[in-house]
Amino acid sequence: MRRLGVVLLSVVLLSLGVAGAQDHEMHMSKVTDTPQWESLKSLVGEWDGYHVEAGKKLPTHISIRMTGDGSAVMHWIDAGTPHEMVTMFHMDQDSLMATHYCAAHNQPRMAMVPARSPNQIAFQFVDGTNIAPGDGYMKGVVFTFIDADHHEEAWTHSSAPGATVFKFTRKK
Repeated sequence: MRRLGVVLLSVVLLSLGVAGAQDHEMHMSKVTDTPQWESLKSLVGEWDGYHVEAGKKLPTHISIRMTGDGSAVMHWIDAGTPHEMVTMFHMDQDSLMATHYCAAHNQPRMAMVPARSPNQIAFQFVDGTNIAPGDGYMKGVVFTFIDADHHEEAWTHSSAPGATVFKFTRKK
């Protein structure tokens, strides 16, 4: 009889827990739609490209996808290589942000700033983690949208003059 009482009590407690959880639905933040956010979302897909380093044309690949129920764009470059890095783009209220998870073992955070051209989105360094005085870090990126199947990314590093420009073509 005691065992039946324990089982019944367990069933009642479990049902109360489920009912309580249903009363506390998750409240989600609103993702602000801006033209720049829509442009970044348009990049979802697979891209092949290259950049030039020391006079050599080096191939690269990015995979871009939505995550977090459409609240973040994940930019994954050179998966499976020592240079693999992920940059997460997301809205923070009305501000478009980027956090770059770098092969340099740091995580610079950038915010969108005015770009030179209407077909560009520019980000500049705001702050970051694992960045000690004297450490190098990504300090900015500019996306240039050429057409639906071509774009460029100009990444700037704190310890290098100029930008490394990647030219990408959408894989079909």
